[in-house]
Amino acid sequence: MSYFGVLIFVALLILLASFFIVKQQTAAIIERFGKLQSVRHAGFHLKIPVIDQIARRINLRIQQLDVIIDTKTLDNVFVKMKVSVQYQVIREQVADAFYKLEYPEGQITSYVFDVVRAEVPKMRLDDVFVRKDDIAIAVKGELQEAMQSYGYDIIKALVTDIDPDEQVKHAMNRINAAEREKTAAEYESEAQRIRIVAVAKAEAESKKLQGQGIADQRREIAKGLKESVEMLNDVNINAAEASALIVVTQHYDTLQSVGSNSRSNLVLLPNSPTAASGMLNDLVVSMAATQKIDHLEKETEQPKSHYDFPKIDEE
Repeated sequence: MSYFGVLIFVALLILLASFFIVKQQTAAIIERFGKLQSVRHAGFHLKIPVIDQIARRINLRIQQLDVIIDTKTLDNVFVKMKVSVQYQVIREQVADAFYKLEYPEGQITSYVFDVVRAEVPKMRLDDVFVRKDDIAIAVKGELQEAMQSYGYDIIKALVTDIDPDEQVKHAMNRINAAEREKTAAEYESEAQRIRIVAVAKAEAESKKLQGQGIADQRREIAKGLKESVEMLNDVNINAAEASALIVVTQHYDTLQSVGSNSRSNLVLLPNSPTAASGMLNDLVVSMAATQKIDHLEKETEQPKSHYDFPKIDEE
């Protein structure tokens, strides 16, 4: 009875070994006596126990391989580039992907190295940053042509990182900083120029208004002086004496104005009664002498002579 139970147990194990499940986006390689028998995709499957074996389960999802390459640009700058390759096993070529390539990642890496080291040395460092999409397209084109016969489809190639030497990065940062400082200085200079122009315009307008005010002030002063002279003439004071009196009056007004300003500098002027009297007499004498000289010049002035040129008789 125990022997019969063992047989049943073994039969159940063999029966269970006959069934297997393949998950979604996965393919199973079935070999019979070491030879490819079939490729099974997602679902519930049956195989001959012991004779049929699952050699390997192949992942059909998109996979990514990151490749780091050290290379040199046309201007002799060493850069470290990271190229990400997205690839996938072709569903109809699962057997080729399994049997033709032992290590597909190594094969892809070799092609990426070859393409990048062929393209980057033709470019300057700045062009590498600008044309990284061109490098990625070249990598994809080369890989697509080479890997398709092995059952692999190259979905996309991306240049995800470009890392120059540290000294080069510091130099580039200094250049960028200098450019920004230059731009900032240009904007600051322009702003300073605008401020200076605005101040100059405001000052010019102020001077203009100030000049108009001074002109109006002097016009009113002259009008007042004229009225003062006319009033003094009405009381039988001649013009010379009136002018001298007005000058002396303005002299004292000036002294009063200077004295009332606490912030004025020290000014030394004669301020005695005899000094004022002498100033008045000097002004009167000067004006009288000036009038006398003008009178003498008018008396001694001769009228201009008129010459009549003799007529010449024409023969």
